Amino acid sequence: MIYTEPAWKALVVTTNEPLFTPEQCQLVMQKGLSLAPVKGTVGTRLKGDNIGTHDETIRKSTVSWIPFNEMPDMYREIEQAVLATNNNHFGFEGLKMSEYAQFTQYKTGGEHYSWHMDCDMKGERQPPVRKISMTIPLVPETDFDGGQLEFNKAGDVLRLKQGHAVFFASFLQHRVTPVTRGTRYSLVQWFNGPSFR
Repeated sequence: MIYTEPAWKALVVTTNEPLFTPEQCQLVMQKGLSLAPVKGTVGTRLKGDNIGTHDETIRKSTVSWIPFNEMPDMYREIEQAVLATNNNHFGFEGLKMSEYAQFTQYKTGGEHYSWHMDCDMKGERQPPVRKISMTIPLVPETDFDGGQLEFNKAGDVLRLKQGHAVFFASFLQHRVTPVTRGTRYSLVQWFNGPSFR
């Protein structure tokens, strides 16, 4: 017997309407900018280890982490959206939001994130497994050049408007191309669950 995925399944899903209004995007930016910034890291973090590797040839960006209790309304909206999206498109089991959202800045001068996946292929952090990743641009696309989100191969670009979300399977290869003008501000969130079967 040959198994085929149902037609409703998808690995990349964008929202038709904005998840956040421009005003909500501004509130997230204000909160993100008020928190302690750190350099974006790469690589696997082992349990209890919050230190990744700094390698600016792979990733050059600034991030901060938004605690759950500091923006509970934002987290509620995101959780409702991912659960509906998962039910309608992914069908992954046991999704939970167990990591803080990452407020990310890619500045002019070539800040970027090379090809990567958001899940741990070695299994050192499992369970839980990152199953769905989400990105929301917080500024209009006219505020920066470059900074495109690409999937699987160069040129497979996803263009998002301010406040719209993209949800995608965390095991997909993706990258953010170098920013050549302005600053790309975004909110990133991951949704975890038990190991895939």
